[in-house]
Amino acid sequence: MAFASEGAIRVERPAKTLRELALDKVRDAIFSGHFRPGDRLVERDLCAQLGVSRTIVREVLRHLESEGLVSNLPSKGPMVAHLGVEEARQIYEIRGALEGMAARLCAEMQDSATVEQLEAALHAIRDAYGRANMADVLAQTTRFYQTLFTSISRHIAWDVVKLMTVRINHLRSMTIKTEGRAVEGPAQMQKMVDAIRRGDAALAEQAAIEHVRRAFDIAQGVLAQRQSGNLS
Repeated sequence: MAFASEGAIRVERPAKTLRELALDKVRDAIFSGHFRPGDRLVERDLCAQLGVSRTIVREVLRHLESEGLVSNLPSKGPMVAHLGVEEARQIYEIRGALEGMAARLCAEMQDSATVEQLEAALHAIRDAYGRANMADVLAQTTRFYQTLFTSISRHIAWDVVKLMTVRINHLRSMTIKTEGRAVEGPAQMQKMVDAIRRGDAALAEQAAIEHVRRAFDIAQGVLAQRQSGNLS
């Protein structure tokens, strides 16, 4: 009697669980503006929209609350959290400090392979903008900065950035859709890459910080408009 070789009938775990897929859908819906700040997130409605159980919906809402995207008020229940200007300012301050440091150290290292990887990520960002695929713009931008940090072996700094990734991407989802950002953003990042290629540490750091400062200026304007009710 022939027996199947070991592993031949193994049940492979899907790439993502149903909970993870539902989490991605709701998070993307917040980033895209389908769910706006202050919108109530009713479990029954989400179950119907996502086609999943109430248990999964509750887990998703708890996770999004831990990420700062959802607030849960006793009298109102889960709702999309409001992101304030002061919170955004602190996020961009941390980004500027860490990304400026990473760009400077990367320039000092002068590794051509790293420059090629940064260029490839930047090309992918431009391509995603060209396809108007904002989700891919976010993904490729994360790839760019992951390359920047890991190439200089600053894994702890990257871990700090990753802890803020959801909030950072929430802000990016606002800024990348503003007029001219599809050209301006990659151009600023190109200055950083060019300085890294030349080994100009001071210019690379300056370019990284200026890119973050400009992003904050845009985010500040968007958030101010939202708070005044113009974009709510």
